[in-house]
Amino acid sequence: MKITLKLEELAMLLLGGFAFSRLDLAWWWFLVLFFTPDFGMLGYLFGNKIGALTYNIFHHKGLAILLWFLGFYLQNEVFQLIGVILFSHAAFDRILGYGLKYEKGFKFTHLGEIGK
Repeated sequence: MKITLKLEELAMLLLGGFAFSRLDLAWWWFLVLFFTPDFGMLGYLFGNKIGALTYNIFHHKGLAILLWFLGFYLQNEVFQLIGVILFSHAAFDRILGYGLKYEKGFKFTHLGEIGK
């Protein structure tokens, strides 16, 4: 099952790349911004509860899709870009086994415990 889920996430990462290609931006923007959602980890400086909240906001695919659709509806390329980056990065993280976080700590995710 893990392979199937990773292939599904890879398909979503490729979809994110395709969505980015529809924007009027140079490819290097995708590469430069790809890891910006990891700034959500800074919430862990304030404890596990805040850390899990901020990490999950920055890695939530539903929020990413909502932002992209909002940008599409408003014809706002910045919102579309934010949605694409969040979506693509979240898919990439899940390929690596990093899921949404529980309040118990960074290594406790919806995909299982990291490092186990």
